Amino acid sequence: MRGLEEARALYEEFGRPMLRQQFPELEGRIAVGLAGRGSECYGFDDEISRDHDFARGFCLWLTDEDDLRYGVALSRAYRSLPLGAGSGHSALGEDNCGVHRTAFFYRRYTGSPGAPESWQQWLSLPAHALAEATNGAVFRDDLGEFTAVREKLLHGMPEDVRKKKLAARLIEMAQSGQYNYERCLRHGEEGAAELELQDFVRAACGAIYLLERRHMPYTKWMLRGMDGLPKLGKLRTALEFLLTGERDPALRSGVIEDLCATLAGELRAQGLSEGTWDYLEPHAFAVQRRIENPQLRALHVMEG
Repeated sequence: MRGLEEARALYEEFGRPMLRQQFPELEGRIAVGLAGRGSECYGFDDEISRDHDFARGFCLWLTDEDDLRYGVALSRAYRSLPLGAGSGHSALGEDNCGVHRTAFFYRRYTGSPGAPESWQQWLSLPAHALAEATNGAVFRDDLGEFTAVREKLLHGMPEDVRKKKLAARLIEMAQSGQYNYERCLRHGEEGAAELELQDFVRAACGAIYLLERRHMPYTKWMLRGMDGLPKLGKLRTALEFLLTGERDPALRSGVIEDLCATLAGELRAQGLSEGTWDYLEPHAFAVQRRIENPQLRALHVMEG
């Protein structure tokens, strides 16, 4: 059983009865689920995942007011539940389960107690932080406070910000994959060429998630997360080939061009570029020109 399924089962077996018996006044106000750091929150965990930074349990999210009134007692009650042993923590690990304030949970990822309120905040937030804040599942949220923030983070990114981030990823793809990779090889700099290839894959992943209107997980899971993308997830195979397949330069360059052509087609399908260019740089500027906010449009094309 994976972590998300186990968390739901533990809540139903132990958490729900505990709330009903000891904190009936919280039943209609508390949010319960599992989200945040850890492969189990993405549904990507396996047996190997349980060797460190893994806790058997679930999250209980409270409003500020309810945390002041019930937080200590609820934490004590949660710790008394027979949830079973987890694993040890690494130096940077922390227990993701237990009682949290909704505001504190989101502040960890966004720097504020809720969703960003300005385009500057949205632009500065890394995709992996937004992915961690919105992964997992919410088992119940009668009050709706936790879910309201979650929905804003999932679907509330301003379209101009998406375009700005996308323009930056597209020009990175053009520079690293369509230009620098082959030039580094011609210079005899094979190590630099490999680094450019990795930069291309990272930028391509970023562009794909933005085109799918999804938040990209951090490096460890960015390719795995593509399996759930309905339109462009199939490109995972080609991206992994660039990293792990044959090191034939001509073959790799062909794969790079095929990937760029596929993304250019999706840009046209979404009305983000009208061009038929093979090179992604002019597509990046076409996307940038479609930004309505003049301050955002005036930023350097690679910013974002």
